[in-house]
Amino acid sequence: MPRTARDVVFVDGVRTPFGKAGPKGLYAETRADDLVVRAIRELMRRNPSLPPERVDEVAIAATTQTGDQGLTIGRSAAVLAGLPKSVPGYAIDRMCAGAMTAVTTSGAGISFGSYDVVIAGGVEHMGRHPMGEGVDPNPRFLADRLVDPSALVMGSTAENLHDRFPQITKERADAYAVRSQQRTAAAYAAGKVQPDLVPTAIRSAEKGWGLATADEPPRPGTTVDDLAKLKTPFRVHGNVTAGNAAGLNDGATACLLAAEDVARDLGLAPRMRLVDFSFAGVEPEVMGVGPVPATERLLARNGLTMDDIGLIEINEAFAVQVLAFLEHFKIADDDARVNPWGGAIAVGHPLASSGVRLMNQLSRLFEERPDVRYGLTTMCVGMGMGGTVLWENVNWEGTK
Repeated sequence: MPRTARDVVFVDGVRTPFGKAGPKGLYAETRADDLVVRAIRELMRRNPSLPPERVDEVAIAATTQTGDQGLTIGRSAAVLAGLPKSVPGYAIDRMCAGAMTAVTTSGAGISFGSYDVVIAGGVEHMGRHPMGEGVDPNPRFLADRLVDPSALVMGSTAENLHDRFPQITKERADAYAVRSQQRTAAAYAAGKVQPDLVPTAIRSAEKGWGLATADEPPRPGTTVDDLAKLKTPFRVHGNVTAGNAAGLNDGATACLLAAEDVARDLGLAPRMRLVDFSFAGVEPEVMGVGPVPATERLLARNGLTMDDIGLIEINEAFAVQVLAFLEHFKIADDDARVNPWGGAIAVGHPLASSGVRLMNQLSRLFEERPDVRYGLTTMCVGMGMGGTVLWENVNWEGTK
């Protein structure tokens, strides 16, 4: 029997505060699976009209799927979170776009009719599992000259972007990074970020038990002069520093997706509607340009231009990567549509979890901006990819 595609909505999203990776970070002695379990439990607590048995799937991403991020993290997190044993789960890996892919893959299942309600998200504990841990790249990558050696080092790919776009100077990158810190600080001061942060229990040998209630990485008060003094670890006299790139972080995200008619039947209030998504590949050496072709394809397929997009949440893996995207679409470095509450340079980028952080933020912005119909969440992905998701504001005043 032919099936009719159903509208898919983003109902709710939460995340743990993001911590700094390492022995002194918030989550140094906290398990990765416990982070994502905390997010799932909070998601269910905040949506009491959703019977747990109505969750049809749990899709959780992790880039380094080993140790406490292994064991089919979607299924193991579902069981640990107390969902019925009848609820299945699975793990996803698309590096930085893991949670984004968890949403698009499970969302497609909802549209097709295979699911009604799904939990999707991601987790990354870079302190316990550094990027690349246990990886064994095939020697043919280099022996057959399939990629340049720099393609395997994300910071080096960012330096390559500066080479490709010499007009994107270190000074521009530093100025963008400072703006991200300023916007994040302003958003925190206005109480914009806190509603979706899940207070998370933490423990250390020195201080005992505690509670993480805010992101650890932000550096409010950072200036361009501060950033100018930082070292360039990926190239002598280079452009990429710890100040104009996202840090190494720990954290988890989770969101609730549903068919729009099911959501309303269950008393769940949608925040935004999934319109379409696109992933694209680029040269691994300049993986940061990945969002450009992914976004071009998406806009063309939907008969839209960038002028139709009122809000853009782009992951700030590196300032140069964001600036390359903005320059391609002729968007000003300080355009108010782009990351109005700051981004990953300030709050952090726990790899596979970040896609849902972008969605959380966009959905909150939509609530405040009924004049905006369409928004994007977009990010670059290691090994030369980009992903973009197009969302429609359910509160758009044009529908009233």
